[in-house]
Amino acid sequence: MDAQVTAFRSGRIMRSASGRKDHHNKDVISQKDEKKKMPQMINDIRSMMRSIGDGEISISAYDTAWVAIVKKMDGDSPQFPSSIRWIIQNQLSDGSWGDEAFFLVQDRMINTLACVIALKSWNIHEDEQEKGLSFIRENWWRLEDEELDDWMLGGFEIIFPRLLEMAVDLGLDVHCDEYALRDVFAKRDQKLARIPKDLLHNAHTSLLFSLEGMQDVDWKRILKLRCPDGSIMSCPASTAYALMQTGDNKCLEFLDGIIKKFNGGAPTFYPIDLFEHLWLVDRLVRLGISTYFTSEIKECLEYVYRYWSDKGLFCTSDVPFSDIDDTAMGFRLLRLHGYHVSPRALKQFEMDGEFFCFARESNKSLTCAYSLYRACQVAFPGEDDLQRAEIFSHQFLHDRRDSHNLKDKWLIPKDLSGEVGYALDMPWKASLPRIETRMYLEQYGGSNDVWIAKVLYRQVFQRYHMMYLINNDILLQAAKADFSSFQRMCRLELHGIKKWSKWKNLEMYGVSPKSVLQAYFLAASSIFEPNRATERLGWARTAVLAEAVSSHFRRSTSPDTTREGFVSKLTGDRCNNIESGAKGSTESSLLHALHEHISFLSFDDASSDNLCESWKQWIVTWTSRDCQGNAALLLVRAVEICSGRHGCLTDQKLDLYKYSWLEHLTSSICRKVCARAQDGQSTENAGDSNRQVDLQMKELARCVLKGDSGINEPTRHTFLHVVKSFYYVAHCSPETVDSHISKVMFEDVI
Repeated sequence: MDAQVTAFRSGRIMRSASGRKDHHNKDVISQKDEKKKMPQMINDIRSMMRSIGDGEISISAYDTAWVAIVKKMDGDSPQFPSSIRWIIQNQLSDGSWGDEAFFLVQDRMINTLACVIALKSWNIHEDEQEKGLSFIRENWWRLEDEELDDWMLGGFEIIFPRLLEMAVDLGLDVHCDEYALRDVFAKRDQKLARIPKDLLHNAHTSLLFSLEGMQDVDWKRILKLRCPDGSIMSCPASTAYALMQTGDNKCLEFLDGIIKKFNGGAPTFYPIDLFEHLWLVDRLVRLGISTYFTSEIKECLEYVYRYWSDKGLFCTSDVPFSDIDDTAMGFRLLRLHGYHVSPRALKQFEMDGEFFCFARESNKSLTCAYSLYRACQVAFPGEDDLQRAEIFSHQFLHDRRDSHNLKDKWLIPKDLSGEVGYALDMPWKASLPRIETRMYLEQYGGSNDVWIAKVLYRQVFQRYHMMYLINNDILLQAAKADFSSFQRMCRLELHGIKKWSKWKNLEMYGVSPKSVLQAYFLAASSIFEPNRATERLGWARTAVLAEAVSSHFRRSTSPDTTREGFVSKLTGDRCNNIESGAKGSTESSLLHALHEHISFLSFDDASSDNLCESWKQWIVTWTSRDCQGNAALLLVRAVEICSGRHGCLTDQKLDLYKYSWLEHLTSSICRKVCARAQDGQSTENAGDSNRQVDLQMKELARCVLKGDSGINEPTRHTFLHVVKSFYYVAHCSPETVDSHISKVMFEDVI
């Protein structure tokens, strides 16, 4: 066995003996730096994941100001003097408070006015007060900008008027003209008029997030809605207001814990444990580095699953409330990782054919619809609720994209239009892992992404020098380094498979360099882990040889006779065929390549016989029209045999019927999508065939993701990978495929 074979079998690729210098010195230095830094970055991320706890979040000047206003229960001095110190220490150079890196006038105004009120309440730090008032006076005009509706702070129309009333009561002069004041209060009154009074007091609703701005509050009833941790919806500002009005000791205990944890500051809500666990896993998967953190991701999802129910999820486990964003994210990630979850949790967010994040919301969120749409992609058969949700969310996203209205009310990311566009153009059943990662590397904003609640906030990991955990530059750096390494690996492996194809003279059978490239690209985009090179190359070489054999049959004047003779020789004395193949006819040369390929992939006689039988079955059922679709099972068996898993099937508690059912679904779906592509039909305009494929894809998803068949997880996912690769080719135009090949394999990640 030559060196190339040895390298292939061991999962390595042989470099040329001449040691070609095809990289610039700068690139070599960069690669060395990446290799040195990568382990440290992975360890840093792992340490952060193991320290998540209740979550980390930036401090809100607005909430801190409300806490700073609270008087001691037994006197007139501040209950939380450290909050006042935080306010003084965190005023910005322009006199305002708020997010320093991203200017949103609502955020600066509400934070600044609240902090000025807190200082005025204790008649301290007059200079800081005046600087804050100057900022408010100079920027009031910005609040009249009509574009502000794109990024409206949660509850702003209710909370800001309340602050203005407090400012007037304290004698603060904000220099606001009477017309502007009337307009602010009119909007507040109009919004409150739409809210039934009993709604605030009867259940946990989003109204409680803005409790400090509400009128005519029945405090006895409100206190019955406290969360187990003593808070009002985990919001320090709302809880501080409740404490001022009631003196409730549980509210005091909650705030005391918050202020101690954040050294005088208070976030806009806390804890955020479920939100952080979910969104971090989502980011790791989409950035393509989740394989480094398998055990940590399992711990994250086990934590979330403990709180999963048909009532859905919220950002924190302490609040008996749910929203569609966290619920949809939780549903999708849990289902994709094999947890049994029901879509019934999403039904509560449906009303009159539409889906909402919170009841009675005035405008719908783009990111919530995006999360819902992604969740619906992993539907099982019979889940009608998900089908309705998919129709709604797809149409909502499509309309927003067509109208170029792609700003969201909860998040200000780097490239939301790119994320939404990819989701609409590349449904989950056609999205290959490495393509999604390559696109997301350009869309992910790292620490620059900003979230919106009552104020702007970020996901801060304070124990690691104020890193951002969910929106984290180290995540991005690690992902870019990992993908760059993947690209270098791809180029080496592609060089090897092209050399093999040329060595076997496969161009003589119609195999072009472009088809070799696409075969490898599909394999590498699906099975991308460095330690799975044997599976990846087994897939690619099998696809190339299947094309060569198909071309050989098509060129024959008597395809049936040719196939019969080919099968007879294939199942004959393989050793003699390998030795004599290079000397014989065109067909003998192809048989030689195929026999050698089978030997390369096989670990013993049993696996060799099994793979040979798979080729025989494919050839026997070969037709010019169905050859591509029929090759799907050939790819699955090649991957499983060269991975060593196929030989272990008899050791598993395997339900042979379910395994056969997986094979049937795989073969049926791939034949249909290939036939559709040959007929020139897109995956979106194929009528009954499309509906049949969709139903079978849902059934395949159920078989693969539910995990109750006794078939191991990697094997189940091999079926899914192969099917998605076929769907991808049928779904995308040749130009799109070429573009993806270029991006994934050749264009540097910047």
